[in-house]
Amino acid sequence: MADQADRASQAASVLVFGSLNVDLVCRVAAIARPGETVLAPDYEQLFGGKGANQAVAAARVLGGANRVAMVGAVGDDELGKAVASNLAKEGIDIAGLQTAPARTGCAFISIDSGGENAITVASGANARLDAAALPDGLLGPSSVLVLQMETPLAASLKAAERARAEGGRVVVNLAPVPAQLGADDLARLLALADSLIVNESELAAAAGLSGIGGDEPGALATALAARFGLVVIATLGAKGALVAGGEGVHAISALAVEPVDTTGAGDTFVGVFASGLCNKLTAGQATEQAVVAASLACRRVGAQSAMPTAAEIEQALAAR
Repeated sequence: MADQADRASQAASVLVFGSLNVDLVCRVAAIARPGETVLAPDYEQLFGGKGANQAVAAARVLGGANRVAMVGAVGDDELGKAVASNLAKEGIDIAGLQTAPARTGCAFISIDSGGENAITVASGANARLDAAALPDGLLGPSSVLVLQMETPLAASLKAAERARAEGGRVVVNLAPVPAQLGADDLARLLALADSLIVNESELAAAAGLSGIGGDEPGALATALAARFGLVVIATLGAKGALVAGGEGVHAISALAVEPVDTTGAGDTFVGVFASGLCNKLTAGQATEQAVVAASLACRRVGAQSAMPTAAEIEQALAAR
């Protein structure tokens, strides 16, 4: 019992196991079509990667003191050092960052005049992430492990198994859906999950792989939740989100905002949702907090640079 208590006292509230990138962002009138070249007046270099983004979003809500930990892989290069330094400045525990024999991941992002984006990700070191990089003691009974799909699925499965063995909870963000994802691997992953977060296309893909027909998001989310015994949250962009679980399906509306850049909205949602679970919110309450945070993130350019603070989220929630 003493050993378990010691591990729990060292464990992170939110542990994100996933990707870290540097984002190169340019604004264009319209996103280039195949064979077309478009010009942008300039570009920005920002920090990103779904894993790192979600860790930052959670840290903005939970505060510093290493309540959030990031486990991932970077290259032995200047970008990797900058990524690690940026996370540390956010109060995130980076003891689980491994240095891989590859370049730090990079994302190339075009944003059109309406705030929509097109993204190409060069995985680099992210493809080398191994669950062995997850230090002992970071997971405990009160931890929430957050997974995405920009790193090897086999490593994510091992991380989820370790979280379950420690009595922690697992949040899976099925983004992006791996091209070679099979029904058996998806079933293994969801069997280890407490919550699944998907957008509409990811929801349709997960349902299809699980042999669930139809196209209505509420029905698909409800069927997936029942099949795997978890909570399914389907994000619907400007319409908000749906929460499906043991008590049926519940819709939560988004804030009315003028979008500037939607790049980090989904990752904001995931990180804030996980932080809500750590703060003992129900799945519905955590989803409402996440919906508001994602709406606020659309008002500014960038992923991490646009993520709201706990005070901003609380103010927007109070004004609903």
